[in-house]
Amino acid sequence: MEAKLAEFSTLSQKDKGPAFISLIPQILSQSDDAVARDLHTLVDTVVNQESVGLVVGRQVLSELVRILPEGAIKDNDLRKRVVEETLAIVQPRIVSYEEQVNSLRFQLADLLEEEEDWSGTARVLMGISLDSGQRSFSDTDKLKINVRIVRLLLEEEDSVQAETYYKRAALLVHSTQDKETILAFKLCQARISDYSRKFLEAASRYHELSYVGEIDEEERRQMLLVAVTCAVLAPAGPNRSRVLASLFRDERTAELPTYNILSKMFLDHILRPAEIKEFERSLKPHQLAKIAISSNDRLASASHDNGPSGSNQPAASTRTGPATVLDRAVMEHNLLASSKIYNNISFRGLGALLDLTPGAAETMARKMIEQGRLKGHIDQVEKLIWFEVNKDEDDAQGKAGGLGDVEEAEDTGSPFTKRWDAQIRQTAAHVESIAQQLTQKGLISLIPASA
Repeated sequence: MEAKLAEFSTLSQKDKGPAFISLIPQILSQSDDAVARDLHTLVDTVVNQESVGLVVGRQVLSELVRILPEGAIKDNDLRKRVVEETLAIVQPRIVSYEEQVNSLRFQLADLLEEEEDWSGTARVLMGISLDSGQRSFSDTDKLKINVRIVRLLLEEEDSVQAETYYKRAALLVHSTQDKETILAFKLCQARISDYSRKFLEAASRYHELSYVGEIDEEERRQMLLVAVTCAVLAPAGPNRSRVLASLFRDERTAELPTYNILSKMFLDHILRPAEIKEFERSLKPHQLAKIAISSNDRLASASHDNGPSGSNQPAASTRTGPATVLDRAVMEHNLLASSKIYNNISFRGLGALLDLTPGAAETMARKMIEQGRLKGHIDQVEKLIWFEVNKDEDDAQGKAGGLGDVEEAEDTGSPFTKRWDAQIRQTAAHVESIAQQLTQKGLISLIPASA
């Protein structure tokens, strides 16, 4: 092989290219070890010998790049070795052979992806220069490459670096009309939100994707399942309630294993530890991430107490805050659910319900009230949390019961009297609605008053 290469190097520039290219089929017909060795020698000669010239080097390398993916080398391990060695030889002169190097990187990325080496594939694709060089990539091609890198990094759960390439893809997504690329981008968008713990945003995006007909039915079911999971993990409040309502009304969720916890959250039922443990087993590692408690919150949680525990007082927990994302989501939900049951609750009572110290329970309630996710106020003198009823919701329920517009009662100036009157109005409306439905079905008949 060395003798032939030396002979061909003395030919005229016009004859060198075809001569070197004619060696490629001869080399590929040999045994595996000889193929790797001779191709290495050939590439090293045409790239690094000054007598060969840049034009001839590009011709030979382009022909080799063209032949490799056409099945000239059947063994993937050998092909991978040849591509890696070729890239190593050409790397110092990448400016002169940029187009050929990019093509080899795409081939190596495909081989590594077949081996499920996600991080290796991503690193190879990151080495491709998209913004300069001999080959000009279109915006659509740049978008596809960036989306592919994001997908690979997310497979390795490297969400930090994935977000960098996601931002690059977001600047290019408007440049394509290709449905497959747009769907891949939207899926990456949902997964980035999931890994970034923006669970409310992720739930909405997964739910939207679960309706796309072009996606396989089993994958759509999986997206719906992840949407429910993200909705459960989202911070409690009005926004999450809207997402839960959308998922609960979706008939497909009734077949999911997480339907029980979804229905309890939507209906504002308090979740029990056994239900949480069962749900926890279905979570991914990033969804079980530990939560750091700030020093201020830890101090506030430890400094409040409800005094000595009496015979009718629940024992105080020693936990000063939620440990995981799931812990926080469940505690906030149970706090919101308790606001539907109780008019008020003591710090110690809420702490017993949430398995927190009284101070930690007050801190959680305070934050939710500050953020507008819980209606109420805190009486620190009496160590009570007072919950407020949403007046608009009460009025809507009263009208929906069949009584129509209810005349406003006299303003007595007492919030407790108003709440009592509202509860009576709601109860009467529900009874009236039930009576009307039973009458329509002929289950009861109206009895005229006796004279």
